[in-house]
Amino acid sequence: MWQFFHKLGSPKWFYGIAGRFMPWLLGAGLLLSLCGIVWGLLFAPQDYLQGNSYRIIFIHVPTAFLAQSVYMMIAVAGVITLVWKMKVADVFVRSVAPVGVVLTLLALFTGAVWGKPTWGAYWVWDARLTSMLILLFLYLGIIGLGYAYSDEKTAARSVAVLAIVGVVNIPIIKYSVDWWNTLHQPATFRITEKPTMPAEMWVPLLLVVLGTYLLFGWIAFYRMQTEILRRERRTRWVRELVQTGGQSQLKTGGA
Repeated sequence: MWQFFHKLGSPKWFYGIAGRFMPWLLGAGLLLSLCGIVWGLLFAPQDYLQGNSYRIIFIHVPTAFLAQSVYMMIAVAGVITLVWKMKVADVFVRSVAPVGVVLTLLALFTGAVWGKPTWGAYWVWDARLTSMLILLFLYLGIIGLGYAYSDEKTAARSVAVLAIVGVVNIPIIKYSVDWWNTLHQPATFRITEKPTMPAEMWVPLLLVVLGTYLLFGWIAFYRMQTEILRRERRTRWVRELVQTGGQSQLKTGGA
Protein backbone atom coordinates (compact mmCIF):
# COMPACT_ATOMS: atom_id res chain seq x y z
CA MET A 1 0.00 0.00 0.00
CA TRP A 2 2.74 2.45 0.93
CA GLN A 3 4.67 1.48 -2.18
CA PHE A 4 1.63 2.34 -4.31
CA PHE A 5 1.21 5.62 -2.43
CA HIS A 6 4.86 6.42 -3.06
CA LYS A 7 4.48 5.67 -6.78
CA LEU A 8 1.38 7.83 -6.91
CA GLY A 9 3.55 10.80 -6.01
CA SER A 10 5.61 10.36 -9.18
CA PRO A 11 4.29 12.56 -12.02
CA LYS A 12 5.84 10.23 -14.60
CA TRP A 13 4.27 7.09 -13.11
CA PHE A 14 0.89 8.77 -12.70
CA TYR A 15 0.95 10.03 -16.29
CA GLY A 16 1.39 6.48 -17.53
CA ILE A 17 -1.19 4.81 -15.29
CA ALA A 18 -3.76 7.51 -16.07
CA GLY A 19 -3.39 6.83 -19.77
CA ARG A 20 -4.31 3.19 -19.18
CA PHE A 21 -7.51 3.96 -17.28
CA MET A 22 -8.79 6.84 -19.42
CA PRO A 23 -10.34 4.79 -22.29
CA TRP A 24 -12.23 2.60 -19.81
CA LEU A 25 -13.49 5.56 -17.81
CA LEU A 26 -14.67 7.34 -20.95
CA GLY A 27 -16.39 4.30 -22.45
CA ALA A 28 -18.14 3.19 -19.26
CA GLY A 29 -19.07 6.76 -18.33
CA LEU A 30 -20.64 7.50 -21.70
CA LEU A 31 -22.53 4.18 -21.72
CA LEU A 32 -24.00 4.56 -18.23
CA SER A 33 -24.84 8.24 -18.69
CA LEU A 34 -26.49 7.71 -22.07
CA CYS A 35 -28.54 4.75 -20.83
CA GLY A 36 -29.66 6.63 -17.73
CA ILE A 37 -30.56 9.85 -19.54
CA VAL A 38 -32.49 8.12 -22.34
CA TRP A 39 -34.32 5.94 -19.80
CA GLY A 40 -35.07 8.88 -17.53
CA LEU A 41 -36.16 11.37 -20.18
CA LEU A 42 -38.09 9.04 -22.49
CA PHE A 43 -39.31 6.04 -20.50
CA ALA A 44 -39.53 6.98 -16.81
CA PRO A 45 -43.09 7.77 -15.64
CA GLN A 46 -44.28 11.28 -14.87
CA ASP A 47 -44.18 12.52 -11.30
CA TYR A 48 -47.65 12.67 -9.77
CA LEU A 49 -47.06 16.24 -8.51
CA GLN A 50 -44.52 17.84 -10.84
CA GLY A 51 -45.39 16.09 -14.08
CA ASN A 52 -42.56 16.09 -16.62
CA SER A 53 -40.74 19.07 -15.09
CA TYR A 54 -39.06 16.75 -12.59
CA ARG A 55 -37.02 15.16 -15.41
CA ILE A 56 -34.36 17.83 -15.04
CA ILE A 57 -33.40 15.82 -11.96
CA PHE A 58 -31.37 13.57 -14.27
CA ILE A 59 -28.99 16.47 -14.87
CA HIS A 60 -29.38 18.49 -11.67
CA VAL A 61 -28.74 15.74 -9.13
CA PRO A 62 -25.61 14.22 -10.76
CA THR A 63 -23.97 17.63 -11.22
CA ALA A 64 -24.84 18.71 -7.66
CA PHE A 65 -23.54 15.44 -6.20
CA LEU A 66 -20.33 15.62 -8.19
CA ALA A 67 -19.74 19.32 -7.45
CA GLN A 68 -19.69 18.53 -3.73
CA SER A 69 -17.66 15.34 -4.15
CA VAL A 70 -15.01 17.09 -6.22
CA TYR A 71 -14.54 19.69 -3.51
CA MET A 72 -14.12 16.93 -0.93
CA MET A 73 -11.48 15.35 -3.16
CA ILE A 74 -9.74 18.72 -3.46
CA ALA A 75 -9.71 19.09 0.33
CA VAL A 76 -8.19 15.61 0.74
CA ALA A 77 -5.60 16.49 -1.91
CA GLY A 78 -4.91 19.67 0.05
CA VAL A 79 -4.13 17.64 3.17
CA ILE A 80 -1.80 15.42 1.13
CA THR A 81 -0.10 18.52 -0.28
CA LEU A 82 0.54 19.98 3.17
CA VAL A 83 1.55 16.75 4.91
CA TRP A 84 3.39 14.72 2.26
CA LYS A 85 4.08 17.52 -0.27
CA MET A 86 3.13 15.34 -3.22
CA LYS A 87 3.26 17.16 -6.54
CA VAL A 88 0.46 15.07 -8.03
CA ALA A 89 -1.92 16.18 -5.27
CA ASP A 90 -1.47 19.83 -6.22
CA VAL A 91 -1.74 18.87 -9.90
CA PHE A 92 -5.12 17.32 -9.09
CA VAL A 93 -6.33 20.45 -7.31
CA ARG A 94 -5.30 22.78 -10.13
CA SER A 95 -6.74 20.46 -12.77
CA VAL A 96 -10.19 19.79 -11.33
CA ALA A 97 -11.03 23.14 -9.72
CA PRO A 98 -12.28 24.55 -13.07
CA VAL A 99 -14.33 21.37 -13.53
CA GLY A 100 -15.88 22.05 -10.12
CA VAL A 101 -16.83 25.54 -11.25
CA VAL A 102 -18.64 24.16 -14.31
CA LEU A 103 -20.42 21.48 -12.26
CA THR A 104 -21.57 23.99 -9.65
CA LEU A 105 -22.81 26.39 -12.32
CA LEU A 106 -24.75 23.55 -13.97
CA ALA A 107 -26.25 22.55 -10.63
CA LEU A 108 -27.30 26.13 -9.89
CA PHE A 109 -28.68 26.69 -13.39
CA THR A 110 -30.67 23.46 -13.56
CA GLY A 111 -31.89 24.07 -10.02
CA ALA A 112 -33.14 27.51 -11.07
CA VAL A 113 -34.92 26.06 -14.10
CA TRP A 114 -36.49 23.41 -11.91
CA GLY A 115 -37.36 25.95 -9.23
CA LYS A 116 -39.48 28.15 -11.52
CA PRO A 117 -42.36 25.67 -12.04
CA THR A 118 -41.94 24.24 -8.52
CA TRP A 119 -41.52 27.37 -6.39
CA GLY A 120 -42.67 30.05 -8.82
CA ALA A 121 -39.22 31.70 -8.84
CA TYR A 122 -35.85 30.97 -10.41
CA TRP A 123 -33.96 31.92 -7.26
CA VAL A 124 -34.70 32.20 -3.56
CA TRP A 125 -32.19 32.66 -0.78
CA ASP A 126 -32.78 29.13 0.38
CA ALA A 127 -30.15 27.55 2.63
CA ARG A 128 -29.30 24.85 0.07
CA LEU A 129 -29.07 27.30 -2.83
CA THR A 130 -27.06 29.84 -0.86
CA SER A 131 -24.54 27.25 0.35
CA MET A 132 -24.17 25.98 -3.23
CA LEU A 133 -23.45 29.55 -4.32
CA ILE A 134 -20.77 29.73 -1.61
CA LEU A 135 -19.30 26.52 -3.05
CA LEU A 136 -18.97 28.28 -6.41
CA PHE A 137 -17.11 31.16 -4.75
CA LEU A 138 -14.80 28.68 -3.01
CA TYR A 139 -13.93 27.07 -6.33
CA LEU A 140 -13.26 30.48 -7.88
CA GLY A 141 -11.15 31.41 -4.84
CA ILE A 142 -9.04 28.27 -5.25
CA ILE A 143 -8.44 29.06 -8.92
CA GLY A 144 -7.65 32.71 -8.24
CA LEU A 145 -5.34 31.94 -5.34
CA GLY A 146 -3.45 29.46 -7.48
CA TYR A 147 -2.59 32.21 -9.94
CA ALA A 148 -1.86 34.81 -7.25
CA TYR A 149 1.65 33.49 -6.52
CA SER A 150 4.51 33.09 -8.93
CA ASP A 151 6.09 30.38 -6.76
CA GLU A 152 4.20 27.10 -7.28
CA LYS A 153 5.04 25.73 -3.82
CA THR A 154 3.66 28.80 -2.07
CA ALA A 155 0.58 28.72 -4.27
CA ALA A 156 0.06 25.02 -3.55
CA ARG A 157 0.17 25.57 0.23
CA SER A 158 -2.20 28.55 0.08
CA VAL A 159 -4.68 26.70 -2.12
CA ALA A 160 -4.52 23.66 0.17
CA VAL A 161 -5.32 25.74 3.25
CA LEU A 162 -8.29 27.42 1.55
CA ALA A 163 -9.61 24.06 0.33
CA ILE A 164 -9.40 22.52 3.79
CA VAL A 165 -11.05 25.48 5.51
CA GLY A 166 -13.81 25.63 2.90
CA VAL A 167 -14.75 21.98 3.35
CA VAL A 168 -16.94 23.04 6.29
CA ASN A 169 -19.44 24.20 3.66
CA ILE A 170 -20.05 20.66 2.38
CA PRO A 171 -22.01 19.34 5.41
CA ILE A 172 -23.95 22.61 5.39
CA ILE A 173 -25.02 21.92 1.80
CA LYS A 174 -25.89 18.32 2.57
CA TYR A 175 -27.82 18.83 5.80
CA SER A 176 -29.27 22.31 5.24
CA VAL A 177 -32.67 20.84 4.32
CA ASP A 178 -32.68 18.97 7.65
CA TRP A 179 -31.32 21.76 9.86
CA TRP A 180 -33.51 24.58 8.56
CA ASN A 181 -37.01 24.99 7.16
CA THR A 182 -36.14 25.36 3.49
CA LEU A 183 -38.01 25.22 0.20
CA HIS A 184 -35.57 22.73 -1.23
CA GLN A 185 -36.79 19.14 -1.09
CA PRO A 186 -34.90 16.55 1.01
CA ALA A 187 -32.41 14.16 -0.56
CA THR A 188 -33.88 12.19 -3.45
CA PHE A 189 -32.33 8.95 -2.24
CA ARG A 190 -29.74 7.91 0.30
CA ILE A 191 -27.53 4.85 0.54
CA THR A 192 -28.76 3.94 4.02
CA GLU A 193 -32.48 4.44 3.32
CA LYS A 194 -35.03 3.03 0.92
CA PRO A 195 -35.59 5.44 -2.01
CA THR A 196 -38.84 7.39 -1.90
CA MET A 197 -38.97 7.30 -5.71
CA PRO A 198 -40.14 4.26 -7.70
CA ALA A 199 -37.43 2.12 -9.25
CA GLU A 200 -38.38 3.37 -12.73
CA MET A 201 -37.12 6.80 -11.63
CA TRP A 202 -34.21 6.19 -9.27
CA VAL A 203 -32.49 3.43 -11.25
CA PRO A 204 -31.87 5.63 -14.33
CA LEU A 205 -30.88 8.46 -12.00
CA LEU A 206 -28.33 6.17 -10.34
CA LEU A 207 -26.97 5.20 -13.75
CA VAL A 208 -26.45 8.85 -14.67
CA VAL A 209 -24.78 9.57 -11.32
CA LEU A 210 -22.36 6.66 -11.75
CA GLY A 211 -21.69 7.61 -15.37
CA THR A 212 -21.05 11.22 -14.42
CA TYR A 213 -18.48 10.21 -11.82
CA LEU A 214 -16.68 8.02 -14.35
CA LEU A 215 -16.68 10.82 -16.92
CA PHE A 216 -15.25 13.12 -14.28
CA GLY A 217 -12.47 10.59 -13.75
CA TRP A 218 -11.65 10.73 -17.46
CA ILE A 219 -11.68 14.55 -17.51
CA ALA A 220 -9.56 14.72 -14.35
CA PHE A 221 -6.94 12.33 -15.74
CA TYR A 222 -6.85 14.17 -19.06
CA ARG A 223 -6.40 17.56 -17.42
CA MET A 224 -3.85 16.18 -14.97
CA GLN A 225 -1.81 14.70 -17.79
CA THR A 226 -1.81 18.10 -19.49
CA GLU A 227 -0.75 19.84 -16.27
CA ILE A 228 1.99 17.28 -15.64
CA LEU A 229 3.40 17.85 -19.11
CA ARG A 230 3.41 21.59 -18.48
CA ARG A 231 5.21 21.28 -15.16
CA GLU A 232 7.62 18.56 -16.23
CA ARG A 233 8.31 19.95 -19.72
CA ARG A 234 12.03 20.37 -18.98
CA THR A 235 12.52 16.81 -17.76
CA ARG A 236 14.08 14.12 -19.91
CA TRP A 237 11.10 11.78 -19.92
CA VAL A 238 8.74 14.47 -21.22
CA ARG A 239 11.16 15.43 -24.00
CA GLU A 240 11.45 11.78 -24.99
CA LEU A 241 7.68 11.42 -24.85
CA VAL A 242 7.21 14.37 -27.19
CA GLN A 243 9.89 13.13 -29.58
CA THR A 244 8.40 9.64 -29.83
CA GLY A 245 4.80 10.84 -30.02
CA GLY A 246 3.90 9.06 -26.78
CA GLN A 247 4.90 5.61 -27.97
CA SER A 248 7.64 5.09 -25.37
CA GLN A 249 5.25 6.06 -22.58
CA LEU A 250 2.59 3.70 -23.82
CA LYS A 251 5.02 0.79 -23.94
CA THR A 252 6.46 1.39 -20.48
CA GLY A 253 3.25 2.53 -18.81
CA GLY A 254 5.13 5.52 -17.46
CA ALA A 255 7.37 3.38 -15.26
